[in-house]
Amino acid sequence: MEKEIGFIKHYFSKIGVGVIEITNGTLKVGDTIHVKGATSDFTQKVESMQIEHDKVEEAKKDQSIGLKVSEHVREHDKVFKVFIEE
Repeated sequence: MEKEIGFIKHYFSKIGVGVIEITNGTLKVGDTIHVKGATSDFTQKVESMQIEHDKVEEAKKDQSIGLKVSEHVREHDKVFKVFIEE
């Protein structure tokens, strides 16, 4: 199951970091996200994230976070939080 939590606001290609604007819910280190756009479609685990260069464990609605992404992302790609059903 997936829930849309935000979108890619910016991508720093040299360092492979995407800026995610959280528009719904929360995102924590250890969560799994699914990035989907016109040419992007991949899933990855959140290893670490930053707000204004400070490491944070959790991000809430209306915050922007920097996140190292495993693949190239583009502005306006949607970001979903993946819920693993056991």
